[in-house]
Amino acid sequence: MTHQRLFAHAESTALEWLRVVADRLDTDDLHEAYQLLRPWLHILRDRLPVDSAVHLAAQLPELLRGMYYDGWQPSKVPIRLDVEDYLTRYQQEARIPARDVNRALAAITSAMSGLFSPGQLDTVLGQLPAKLRAILNPALSGRTL
Repeated sequence: MTHQRLFAHAESTALEWLRVVADRLDTDDLHEAYQLLRPWLHILRDRLPVDSAVHLAAQLPELLRGMYYDGWQPSKVPIRLDVEDYLTRYQQEARIPARDVNRALAAITSAMSGLFSPGQLDTVLGQLPAKLRAILNPALSGRTL
């Protein structure tokens, strides 16, 4: 195997996931998809207990898993963010207007729901307050997890 092909599979898988996210965001820009996915993963990760965060990471492709763990401080989680703090943190880290936050969060949640193992994201979201679950995944609002 050539050095150029060493990480080809990992790159290919990560790009497949980014394409799904980009499609749900209604863009062809994979950089934009990455810029919106990264804080989605980081803020969710930081809101979860360590065991849940690690279990979720195991579902990610290798390159996205590296990004997921970047900057993580397991001794400082879970961070208890109320809904407004969660949305504000996402807006700031994603660098998007406040009016686009709910749409971006819901689109990414929808994409990731189809990429993770069946039920995985439902289990993770079930650890969040109902109001936040409804924003992340409007299809689940009103449904008990």
